[in-house]
Amino acid sequence: MYPSLLSKKILIIGSVWPEPKSSAAGSRMLQLIETFLSLNYRVIFASASTKTTNSFNLEDLGVTEQAIKLNHSSFDTFIKPLNPHIVMFDRFMTEEQFGWRVATCCPNALRILDTEDLHGLRKGRQQAHKDGKPFSLKYLFNDTSKREIASILRSDLSLIISETEMEILKNHFNVDDQLLCYLPFMMDRISNVEIKNLPKYSERDHFIFIGNFLHDPNYHAALYLKKYIWPLIKRKLPKSELHIYGAYISGKVQQLHNEKEGFRVKGFIEDVSHVMKNTRVALVPLSYGAGLKGKIVDAMINGTPNIMTPIAAEGMFGDMRPCGFIEDSPEQFAHIAIQLFESEGIWNDCQSHGFEVINKRFLKSHHQKKFAELINQALLDIDINRENNFIGQLLQHQTMQSTKYMSLWIEEKNRNQID
Repeated sequence: MYPSLLSKKILIIGSVWPEPKSSAAGSRMLQLIETFLSLNYRVIFASASTKTTNSFNLEDLGVTEQAIKLNHSSFDTFIKPLNPHIVMFDRFMTEEQFGWRVATCCPNALRILDTEDLHGLRKGRQQAHKDGKPFSLKYLFNDTSKREIASILRSDLSLIISETEMEILKNHFNVDDQLLCYLPFMMDRISNVEIKNLPKYSERDHFIFIGNFLHDPNYHAALYLKKYIWPLIKRKLPKSELHIYGAYISGKVQQLHNEKEGFRVKGFIEDVSHVMKNTRVALVPLSYGAGLKGKIVDAMINGTPNIMTPIAAEGMFGDMRPCGFIEDSPEQFAHIAIQLFESEGIWNDCQSHGFEVINKRFLKSHHQKKFAELINQALLDIDINRENNFIGQLLQHQTMQSTKYMSLWIEEKNRNQID
């Protein structure tokens, strides 16, 4: 029987502590946490990682925080009395590390994998880009994909952020639709009052690129802007500037800063909306990657049209018109960026499409309702769904044998070193 509202518990095992001001992944995790809180779950967030100054204080939301250890039986001691109804793994690496322990200690818990994006897809595209070759199944079927698909098959349900990735999983990896849940970013509706209060075209200036620079595609995009796109824009708009914002700015990113060229590396910003809503055009020239791009969502919310590559736009718009233009070549990218910057009519049109995309494709109330229904049904049907997933059972059995004994060996080795 489905647990009562007062007894529902979910344990989220995070690969890192959420940093919503640093990355889209951090914002996504907060959206998931808030969704479960709205469904009256008691939420416990555990992680073996170290907190940073950018880590969100989850206790402010009423979430219990718990530090855990890798390859240590103290996790078993922690989770057994907790006995959560749901355990959600943040990325497949976390499921590899803790999945067998959860299956052993809490076999009746629904195991959910939040993929964030398909890591194997991103890795394959990155390698194809480095090789200077078209992306193909050869690059998709890499070792990371094999680990990730195994994790998806072991889990009762996997959250997939992009419709494109849903199709890749079903068509290229033959993953059963029953194991997948399409769950994109979940955003509040943008009201007419909020739209009216945003700075207008004439009140905005300059260009922006934003991203977490621990993420290699963002550094490559900044470098691409510096070498190929920005010089073309600057030649036509000599008074314009490109502002680069993001967390974890490294030395090689800082070296791109050039006042004379109007290429300004600004670094970390506490409030993305503050700078985004005062900027006229966002540039998103990603050459590889996966998932949905939080920087485009931030731009749409703040009424800032985008010029983006096909990879950046992937999964964002469905059959709706984009909040700007999708271009691949640096010459056309720069040409359209200049047009968008200079034409108030085109700019207003693109801005309105962005608001429409948020309110129709990423509306929180719609996706939360569908997700709640799916979770409830998955809890009710957990036994029969597992019986129908023999490959998942097989992988769970083999993984528990290999990962379990490797983990126990590491634990024993660490204990002996301490002794």
